[in-house]
Formats: sequence, C-alpha cells, structure tokens
Amino acid sequence: MRRLTSYPGLVLLGLLGVLAVSACTAKEKRVAFDGIYFRTKAKAVDRRVTVADFRVEVKDAQRSLDAARQAGAYAGTRYCIENYGSSQIVWSNGPKAEAAKLVFDRDTLILNGVCQKP
Repeated sequence: MRRLTSYPGLVLLGLLGVLAVSACTAKEKRVAFDGIYFRTKAKAVDRRVTVADFRVEVKDAQRSLDAARQAGAYAGTRYCIENYGSSQIVWSNGPKAEAAKLVFDRDTLILNGVCQKP
C-alpha cells in the first residue's frame, strides 16, 4: 500500500478542491448594494471600555456613495447584533448624515455609532 504523499498531484488536487468550496461559501455570504460589493470592517472603538461604541469602515466608497452608506449601515447592524444582541443603533456619524458631514479617510467612508440595549 502506498502512502498518500506518493501522489503529490492528488494531494494538490484535494487542497484546490477544499479552497474552491470555501471560496464559494464566502462569496455566498457577501451582500451587494446597488450591485456593488464593498469591503467593510466594523469594530469596537475601545473593546476594553465597551463593545457598544463602534466604528465602520467602507472601502472604495467613491464607487457609489449611496451604496456605500447602505453597506456601512448593514455592517453596523451586523456588528451590534453579533456583539451586543440588538440591531438598534444611535449613529453619531451615520449613513444618513448630510454628504458634507460624512467622514472619509482617502476613499474609505468612516461611520460611528453606539449599539443600544435590546
């Protein structure tokens, strides 16, 4: 009986199959806004103090500001549900702010909010 390492092509094919399946799963979880997928990151401002205060970053927001706002609101809602158990948010700099009051770091839209108790 031969060991599996005797067949490097078979091992490589198996690894590629696993990667392909995991990539499909990740794409299925993504949400498009106006047909655009945005990379978002939501995190606590200072986890040592509270997870309620959070910040959302939406990359490449210039592609569509309205869609980027929606993506940021979605990321904030997910953050609060996952970390605080509620979808209620009080935005200090939120997705519904006037365009002139929105905060950017280059092409990244920055939103800030506080998760509310359920």
